[in-house]
Amino acid sequence: MFSCFPQSALADAEMQLRGYLAAVQDAELQDVEAAIRRFIRGEAKVDNAQFCPSSAQLSIEVRERRLMRELTAKRGVQLGASSSPPQCGGEVARRSRDGEGPS
Repeated sequence: MFSCFPQSALADAEMQLRGYLAAVQDAELQDVEAAIRRFIRGEAKVDNAQFCPSSAQLSIEVRERRLMRELTAKRGVQLGASSSPPQCGGEVARRSRDGEGPS
């Protein structure tokens, strides 16, 4: 992110990096990468998109990305379960095709 956003003359890059690492130490890599992409694209919620986000802003965005990933995964599981055909549907169709159904 440092190469995408200008630094303040007073900013200590090493301290800022330590803050970022502390903010994301327990996060999944995919959530951190997604959060960084959103900052670079200007999609993340920040007060001033011209400068690097704070470690707190990064942490918030990483949590939002994790939540979105989990919700998407949960929705995918629910959709997969609801779109599966009935277990006995094939048997009913075979009997009907073969003339074994009720007369």
